[in-house]
Amino acid sequence: MTRRVVFLDRASIVANVRRPAGADEYVEYERSSGPEVITRLKGAAVAIINKIPLRADALGQLPELKLIAVAATGYDVVDVDYCRGHGIAVANIRNYAIHTVPEHAFALILALRRNLLAYRQDVEDGVWQKSEQFCFFGHDILDLHGAQLGIVGEGAIGVAVGAIGRAFGMRVVYADHPQRMVEDLDYRPLPQLIAESDVITLHAPLIPATRNLIGEPQLRSMKRSAILINTARGGLVDEAALIRALDAGWIAGAGFDVLTIEPPRDGHPLLVLRRPNFILTPHIAWASYGAMQTLADQLIDNIDAWTRGKPQNLVT
Repeated sequence: MTRRVVFLDRASIVANVRRPAGADEYVEYERSSGPEVITRLKGAAVAIINKIPLRADALGQLPELKLIAVAATGYDVVDVDYCRGHGIAVANIRNYAIHTVPEHAFALILALRRNLLAYRQDVEDGVWQKSEQFCFFGHDILDLHGAQLGIVGEGAIGVAVGAIGRAFGMRVVYADHPQRMVEDLDYRPLPQLIAESDVITLHAPLIPATRNLIGEPQLRSMKRSAILINTARGGLVDEAALIRALDAGWIAGAGFDVLTIEPPRDGHPLLVLRRPNFILTPHIAWASYGAMQTLADQLIDNIDAWTRGKPQNLVT
């Protein structure tokens, strides 16, 4: 049987992607949308996707499809239940971003705890030049040492974030839940973690149980000096409640790399939020060159392993 492998959104990865060893035909498209998805996958045994949804209505039109190789850790774009019931394997990427995402999270944490954006703006506005002494103290500067870091999600990235936090001298705690992945961590009930932590950082998947995990009640219960970081998934935080929290001063600041709708379009409320205590980056915490190359290599390793009959990293 001819193995046709189609990468539907090649432009989503800036890396060298080698040709799958078992592919008789390998086709790359920079991006695909709408009817193009079905047309381009006709006759394909393997689909490579990053953020392109493959739901039951589309999958039902692709009887030859046998493997969906997701070029990401999250696989919420795939109808996994349909795949499970129709013999379609789904593989994702594991542990490729264990350095880049924690580093990005701490870039946000440090910028917010030390009020770098506010001080930079003051310099640009001439405030320093008018100071009567060598420096001025217009904004709070808070150390990480001795502060509590509350982490929601104890996967590989969450554990790596904790290691960096401990290196800064932070007290590291994790949100407790019934399906612990790692036992020898300091767990706290989520309400307690939210109420007591100086920095809360999210590293959980977006599933029904975690959608809007942080809403108005949680934001109101945070310390007024606390900051919230989300480099995981849009939808974990109620974005409207976040704006209210920043406007009302329920929290000291927030750093986000993800939004519920991506890419956001004109009119998204967080796009027009201009505050020195809010940082929004365009979903690039994962995207260091090293991480993307690791992802690309594992992506093709997953396909090659499946071709050899020894699949790895299968979701279903």
